Amino acid sequence: MSTTEEARTPEGEKVTPKIAPRVFGPAATVVSVVVLLSILLPEQMSGWITTANDTVVGTLGWYYVLITFGFVVFCAWLAFSRFGDIKLGKDEEGPEFGLLSWFAMLFSAGMGIGLMFWGVAEPLNHFNNPPPGTEGSAGEIATQAMGRTFLHWGVHAWAIYVVVGLSVAYAVHRRGLPVSVRWALEPLLGDRVKGWLGDLIDVVAIVGTLFGVATSLGFGVSQVGAGLSFLGFFENTPTLQVILIGGITVLATASVASGLGTGIKWLSNINLGLAAFLLVFVIIAGPTLFIFREAVAATGYYLQNFLRLSFDTMPYEGEAGESWLGGWTTYYWGWWMSWSPFVGIFIARISRGRTVREFIGGVLLVPTLLTMMWFVALGGTALYQEVMRDGGIIDPEDGVSTDTALFQMLDLVPGSAVLSGLALLMIVVFFVTSSDSGSFVVDMISTGGSPNPPMWSRTFWAILEGAIAAALIIAGTASGNPQGGLAALQTMAILVAAPFTIVMILACFALVRSLREEHYEKLRLERSLLRREVAQEAAEALSSGKYDYVGSGSTESKPRSSSTRRFGRRSKS
Repeated sequence: MSTTEEARTPEGEKVTPKIAPRVFGPAATVVSVVVLLSILLPEQMSGWITTANDTVVGTLGWYYVLITFGFVVFCAWLAFSRFGDIKLGKDEEGPEFGLLSWFAMLFSAGMGIGLMFWGVAEPLNHFNNPPPGTEGSAGEIATQAMGRTFLHWGVHAWAIYVVVGLSVAYAVHRRGLPVSVRWALEPLLGDRVKGWLGDLIDVVAIVGTLFGVATSLGFGVSQVGAGLSFLGFFENTPTLQVILIGGITVLATASVASGLGTGIKWLSNINLGLAAFLLVFVIIAGPTLFIFREAVAATGYYLQNFLRLSFDTMPYEGEAGESWLGGWTTYYWGWWMSWSPFVGIFIARISRGRTVREFIGGVLLVPTLLTMMWFVALGGTALYQEVMRDGGIIDPEDGVSTDTALFQMLDLVPGSAVLSGLALLMIVVFFVTSSDSGSFVVDMISTGGSPNPPMWSRTFWAILEGAIAAALIIAGTASGNPQGGLAALQTMAILVAAPFTIVMILACFALVRSLREEHYEKLRLERSLLRREVAQEAAEALSSGKYDYVGSGSTESKPRSSSTRRFGRRSKS
């Protein structure tokens, strides 16, 4: 929406930016209870939630795998369907944001910080601890490791975001409804979205977003601290991490207070430019030829094994296979689904004026291609060191250090100190854009779907996310496990994904129903217009005396009207 336009309910009532108590109250209660338990009983809470998560993943892992692939198929079908040209907005309306800014914001909100954290670490982890049953030479295992990474960060992940994002975008921009997941289900649920069922959907969306952003912030500062320690500036202590959280929260608060078109937009543009510079520099300064060859080989492996990887549940690998999938593939599917309300709503909010086909192509394909190139350049450089050179990144005893793997790889490239400083800056800015985007989304939901919530509440949510992360680190440090509370909260966020999958499936059906109804209404209007045009032309022809009745017996040749030519009628001579 434009910055001045307000959403309206189906009855035309204006959505004013005020707190929705039936959503805010329950969401705040759930968040407070879980956070307090994680602070007071970090070890016990982590154990309870981990047990619950293991049960869910172990029981529903096959379900996660199946519906995630189903979302990919749904997106592909929708993009090539007759609905692809439908505009997410008024027919004559252009995009609210330029293409580059749009890509930058969806990329920063969707996966930017994750790519900094896992860009080097994940391919190395899959190489060092491949899935059960993996065979081949070191080079073959390395290529398979890259292919598995593509699976986790490619079209499957973005398809999850598309399902929520497109459903909300159509409801908001095409139908003029408030910015909330509940309204995406209105074609199926009708007025029930205004009651407790709609409130429950919004509460789940807020809880999942808050937990996801807060835990990402908490775990992410450990990477920043590790980078500062690796460069010799500071020791990576919980105190340093709390200070970093405070600084990032201040920046995020200032960004979200400045609005969508200012702070969030420009920070996303800046970080995309920095990421492009780092990517190109590593390709040029690193093993350039190897990177291009690995890009071709890994992409080929990914495409050749796309279906096999998509459906791989390792049923014959026993507990080892179940454990590996639970730690990686099904864990990722749950994590992306838990983030889908946040990322989906944010992408929907910035996609006014795009067509359905443009939305799917832009969200599904472009970030996937950029992500693949990112992993090949950074992760491929690290694999090159391990396979083709003397190694040194993977510790023989401790394995891969996820926090420092990025800096260890950059240490192999000329200008490593400058590049590591640049990487630290990018991590911080990506965290800021994730935090301010998350705060903006939570505030839109908690204010009844207002596309432009008030500044005070945006600031409140941004501060709350940082406070949760800092409190959990402090409490965990006091109990002897700084990451215990954060781990519990992160697992809780993933558990939220299980019930939310039902919402996502219903959103697919609701979206198709709405698109079909619009398509049929368009055809009906076109036929009605055609009939009026034919009738008008016939009336004009009759009034001018130029229409010759069939069977009138006239021997004079009469000119035919355009309507008779259109339907192949001939004047009788």
